[in-house]
Amino acid sequence: MPQLPDDLDAVVVRTWCSLALEALGRERAEIDVINVYPIADGDTGTNLYLTVESAAAAVEAVFAAHETGATAPATADAVRAMAHGALIGARGNSGTILAQLLRGMAGVLADGGDAARLRLALTRAAAAARQAVAHPVEGTVLTVATAAAEAAQGDERELRAVVSAAYEGACAALAKTPEQLAVLGRAGVVDAGGRGLVAVLGALVEAVTGQAPVRGPRAGSGKVAAPVDGGSVVGLPVGGVPVGGPAVGEGPLDCPEDLDGGGPAFEVIYLLEARDERVDRLRTRLDALGDSLVVVGGDGLWHVHVHVDDAGAAVEAGVEAGRPYRIRITHFATESGHDVRVQAEPAQRAVVVVVPGDGLAGLCTEAGATTVIARPGEPPASGELVDAIRRAHAREVVLLPNDAALRHTAAAAAEQARTEGVRVALVPTRAAVQGIAALAVHEPDRGFDEDVVAMTAAAGATRYAELAVAERQSWTMAGICQAGDILGLIDGDVAVIGADVQATARTVLDRMLAAGGELVTLVLGEGVPDGLAEALEEHVRGGHLAVDTVVYRGGHQRAPLLIGVE
Repeated sequence: MPQLPDDLDAVVVRTWCSLALEALGRERAEIDVINVYPIADGDTGTNLYLTVESAAAAVEAVFAAHETGATAPATADAVRAMAHGALIGARGNSGTILAQLLRGMAGVLADGGDAARLRLALTRAAAAARQAVAHPVEGTVLTVATAAAEAAQGDERELRAVVSAAYEGACAALAKTPEQLAVLGRAGVVDAGGRGLVAVLGALVEAVTGQAPVRGPRAGSGKVAAPVDGGSVVGLPVGGVPVGGPAVGEGPLDCPEDLDGGGPAFEVIYLLEARDERVDRLRTRLDALGDSLVVVGGDGLWHVHVHVDDAGAAVEAGVEAGRPYRIRITHFATESGHDVRVQAEPAQRAVVVVVPGDGLAGLCTEAGATTVIARPGEPPASGELVDAIRRAHAREVVLLPNDAALRHTAAAAAEQARTEGVRVALVPTRAAVQGIAALAVHEPDRGFDEDVVAMTAAAGATRYAELAVAERQSWTMAGICQAGDILGLIDGDVAVIGADVQATARTVLDRMLAAGGELVTLVLGEGVPDGLAEALEEHVRGGHLAVDTVVYRGGHQRAPLLIGVE
């Protein structure tokens, strides 16, 4: 029998994230069904799944960076990655609150994960989540989180006893949510966000004890009482926790008094880079604009969620506070309190492309593509790619990931979109310049397979390079580099080590063009002077007479310079 952990180390955190993702994957459809508060838009389970998917991906990235080492990552690295991943990938009201719960826990667990610290972590997490919500409401995920923290405050010295107590307390609180929130009682359901948190805590129990939790009487084994307004109750118990929902063959849940379609018209979500002292004013402005306001984060990075009628004003408030990005605006077209998103007839074909900066996003958008921005250190999760495919609203979609590290993520997104009836072709582009080349030959009027073949051929015929700044001394394919050296990477491998950007770029170009080429593409990062592009254009003209050069501004991207040769 394997030894049970007595500390939440990095391996346990990794296991917890994996099990939580599996649990939400199993339960997200049922959680979506019971989602009636604050908006009956049927996506709480999906939003929680996507939030945890981002957290799990961030933890996996930490472990991937340690693959060549003999030891696992530090606990602090794992829990901070989990919290950061959840923050940048948070979806919806409940996903945003879950991100703050994980952030609150990480702030404590980074210094140790024994039983005492876990009790403190749960308490800090519940308090942080309440502080992040403009107007906390009982009978929601906040209530469940508080109950979990309170139930864990015993004198148990073993970690497994603490996690089990927290889980049981959460189950008991979840069963009582219909008594605390009228809209849940009328619908005959428990809170959807709370149900998702129970799944996440159940995964923690399994990660620590090695066994999935068995819910006892405290978890609530009965069905939710019949709604006072005559609605139906199914009482689909999952492991003893009642869920409720509309009976088979019936229409959606009807809660006219609370969900009459009179609420705000838009959900606005964005990440925000802003100084902490500006966020209080932002909260005040957004609170006056709408409801369901949740602002989570800290240390200069925030996740903002609000329901408003004036989406533009909500974004402008973010611009005033700092730099908003990954902006998502969803229109609630409600009928009987339910999301009925009416869309035009889908287009025949679209292209979805991942780009490393705002400048290329604008370029690709002008070319008719739907874009996903991959910020430095923040690769998109598969859920974000699936969302982009949905936004493209086409029967056929060509997906350009533009990063070798995204191949599995993109494949998962393509598979998910295919289950929704979209024909998706994944062109395995490994760099943004390959994506530009593929997009340049895209012809929506020709056959799908023919178009995909042409785009794949164009991408494959494009060699790619980038410049990077060495962060520390290390061995490379080109020799030993020192911190601050300029590295020229060709097709993903370090080929040149130089002292300045311009000289290194010239050497990289000469090596790439030695094998031939007709077109050089230069993508300049933020802060790179125009003089660099002019100097490199002149260098190409002087040494390679038949080669043309095009220059784009990539904006805020990881590399100061991207190079493509076709």
